[in-house]
Order: sequence, then structure tokens, then C-alpha cells
Amino acid sequence: MAVMNATSLGNQPTAFAAREIEAARSAFLFHENNERVRLLSVMPVSEAIAVLNQCPVALVRRLLDDLAETGEVVRVRQIATGLGLISSEAEPDGNYLTNSVLSHVRQRIGWIVGLALLGIVSGLIISHYEDTLSQLVLLAIYMPVIAAAGGNAGSQAATLVVRALAMNEVRPGQWLLVMWKEVRIAAIIAIALATVIMARVMLFSDDSALPAGMTLIDIAIAIGLALSIQVTISTTLGGVLPLVARKLKLDPAVLVSPVLASVVDISGMAIYFVTVNAWLGLT
Repeated sequence: MAVMNATSLGNQPTAFAAREIEAARSAFLFHENNERVRLLSVMPVSEAIAVLNQCPVALVRRLLDDLAETGEVVRVRQIATGLGLISSEAEPDGNYLTNSVLSHVRQRIGWIVGLALLGIVSGLIISHYEDTLSQLVLLAIYMPVIAAAGGNAGSQAATLVVRALAMNEVRPGQWLLVMWKEVRIAAIIAIALATVIMARVMLFSDDSALPAGMTLIDIAIAIGLALSIQVTISTTLGGVLPLVARKLKLDPAVLVSPVLASVVDISGMAIYFVTVNAWLGLT
């Protein structure tokens, strides 16, 4: 069983390139284990990836472990990333259960603390629009809906793209194709979700406390429009962010969810109040 087929290296290789790789693999496997490790330490990383790509998984892992013991940790991580054994050069060695608690904490805590501080921006945006909420209390009821819908839609897209990356179905260079697909998906989801929320506003809201000259239909349209914009942006961002993380050699599994949650919270509040104010003419 091979680690991955040759297509995982990028473009489909020519027949000549495939023969070269096969010849290099045969010559590589002819040597004893110590000599294989030495060769891996001196050959170009791209060549090492191409050769190991055609070797059994168990052999590859053993060779990389032996190479790491010689002090070539950076090279080992570069090769492992190229083979898809780890998702980024920043990912911890081993697997989830064997890695220590502190290794997981070191990997995660920086993003969590930094993004938690960034979340203060959401509170500042809400406080800036206190007058809007005082004029129309009904808007406060649907603030969590905007944030939750954007986060859920973005997380769905991000999860699917992370899985596609892990299975080598997409590459970072295909971000435009991914973005175009997610925009179309987001548009359909946004329309369906906005329709449901608008119906909820009109059917189950009390219009007795509305300002003079304002109707539930006006409010429903404003909320639906804000929701559509938020879901479209969040879904598109969720699809592209894993590709950006992989391109920057960061771990999408660690980076995407907290970054997406923070960005969606901040952008959701800004989009909500700006859209509602503009549509309803509030000051």
C-alpha cells in the first residue's frame, strides 16, 4: 500500500517522470536502512517526498523516526507535511492520545487568548449602536441569530474543506475554485435562511411597540438582508481559510475554528447594525 499516489505531488506527472520516480524508489530501497536514512538527509526534500510517496506507510514512518533521531527534525517535518502525514510543520509529533497535555496547550493557547482579546471588538460595536437598540428593542432578539447562523455556515464550509485537504481533493492553489463554489452554495443557503427568519419576524413579533411609520415587514427585510450578507461572507471565508492556513504552513484543524468564530462575531455585529440602520433609516 502506498502512502499516496503520484497525483498528491501536484500536477499529474508525465510518463517519463513516473519512470524516473520508480527507478529512484527501486534504487533507494536497494540500500540498507542506515544508508536510506543518510540519503534522506542529503537529497532535496521534493525528491525525498517523491520517492517516499511510493513506499509503504510503515517503512516511511520508520525511516522518518530514524531520520529525526539524527537531529534532522526540520527536514522530517517538511517531508511529513509533503506526504500528508501531518497537516502542517507546526503540528505536534505523534497522535492525539500520545501527545502530552502541555503539547496541546502550547499549540492552542496562543490563538485562544489572542482571539479572546479580539472579541472585545464585538462589545465595542454593540455599545456604539446602543441608540439603535433603544429605538427598536426587537433588533436585540435577533442579534444571536446573526452570529449563530454565520458561525454555523462558516464552520460547515471549513470542516468540508479541511477534510478535502486531508484527502488531497483540493490544494491551496485552487482557492479561487473553492471560493467560487462556496459563494454559490452560500447564496442558496442565505436565501433559504433569510426567508425562514423573515417569516418568523412577521408572524411571531409584536408590532405594538414599533416606532411610528415602521412595519414588521420593514424590520423583517432588514434582518433578512443582514443575515444573507453575513451567511454569504462567513461561508466563503470558511471555505478559503483552511487553504490560507495550509499555504502558511499552519495547522487548519487548530487555526480555522477559533479564527472563524472571532471574525464571524465581529463582522456579524457590524453587518447587522450597518444594514439595519441603512434600511430602516435609524440614527
